[in-house]
Amino acid sequence: MINTSNDAYWKENLKYLFVLLCIWFIVSFGFGILLVDTLNQIKIGGFKLGFWFAQQGSIYVFILLILIYVILMNRLDKKYNLNE
Repeated sequence: MINTSNDAYWKENLKYLFVLLCIWFIVSFGFGILLVDTLNQIKIGGFKLGFWFAQQGSIYVFILLILIYVILMNRLDKKYNLNE
């Protein structure tokens, strides 16, 4: 027997993961490598923006995405009545 509630939960969970990982890929690979020359024309705190994204920005975004994932998963757990 297939549990549709369980399937819907995992489908929504995978959707969150896909979106958040795409954002992280765009920030780390796109901003830090592909668009580095364009972003280096902008300076923040004396550092070129492309360099900042490659060295620190992607790490900050990754930490922020982890926090967003925790919040989304807590809401999803409550929605599907999976609170501990």
